[in-house]
Amino acid sequence: MRDLQKIVNRFPRARILVLGDLILDEYIWGDVQRISPEAPVPVVWAKRHSYALGGAANVANNIKCLGAYVNVCGVVGKDKNKDFLLLELRRQGIPREGILSVNRRHTTVKTRIIAGHQQVTRLDWEHTGPLSQGTNARLYEFVKKNINKFQAVIIEDYGKGVINPWLTKMVIDLAKQKNRIVTVDPKQEHFPYYAGTTCITPNRKEAESAVRNLKIQDTTNTFRVNTDRLITDRDLKRAGKELLRYLKLDSLLITLGEEGMYLFERRQITHIPTQAQEVFDVSGAGDTVVANFALSLACGASKLEAARIANFAAGIVVSKIGTATVSRKELLEKISKFKQA
Repeated sequence: MRDLQKIVNRFPRARILVLGDLILDEYIWGDVQRISPEAPVPVVWAKRHSYALGGAANVANNIKCLGAYVNVCGVVGKDKNKDFLLLELRRQGIPREGILSVNRRHTTVKTRIIAGHQQVTRLDWEHTGPLSQGTNARLYEFVKKNINKFQAVIIEDYGKGVINPWLTKMVIDLAKQKNRIVTVDPKQEHFPYYAGTTCITPNRKEAESAVRNLKIQDTTNTFRVNTDRLITDRDLKRAGKELLRYLKLDSLLITLGEEGMYLFERRQITHIPTQAQEVFDVSGAGDTVVANFALSLACGASKLEAARIANFAAGIVVSKIGTATVSRKELLEKISKFKQA
């Protein structure tokens, strides 16, 4: 645990680039006192309105809150929600020069209506179609121009179009050429995009869906997994080892909610029990995991040490309501309490 604390204390030395789908999380907070006479739905008496950074922007915010330098690269629309998103980034001190405004696309917004502590509904504004080749080229040029400033690149894939085969391959190849860490918070349909990366961090459901998709897509039958459901430890381990081999990954970190995490490396598999005490909201937990894992590797951690730190951070963030972040102070205190237990 002392080694983990030393790694966390080195976070302010790190520089991380986040590439991916930028999301603005909008919250409408209120109370429910009656059912609508118009339809069998609750009437929410709205009392408060707030915004938070989501997707790649939330990953960047996690890194910023942990004391490291971070830059973010992605696209927004030319709409009023772009202004809210850029304002939130400015408030957090996160640079915005890697963000492109694109015609005929929405800035991705997820609006959550919360009554008390209960989410009543969610409304999404988004485009998921592919970016133009011109936009892809401009994003890649930003990465290429700036990659020497960073120890690690995080690819944050929410399936909104930024993470596509051409751009992903170009960035991964460049990062490997420059000997940079590349970690991915994946979208299950896109697992083939991430071949050759340092680590991908799916949850159990994403890993299950990826196994099904790869079995369908792999016409040469070189992907060898006999089950579509990863329920037992045995199935999970077989699938994890095969994903690691098939995608030529350095490591694979599968998060399992209340069951913790499994870290797959080329020579060993490690189960890491959960550090969550009370779970209120899992929104953004994957963002926190990939941010802490990549940041820890950038500060010299082994993959197992990085996974343990990410696990502590996830245990903190799920105890908060809404898309949240973890501070370096909270993380150090969590590790210290575990050490003393």
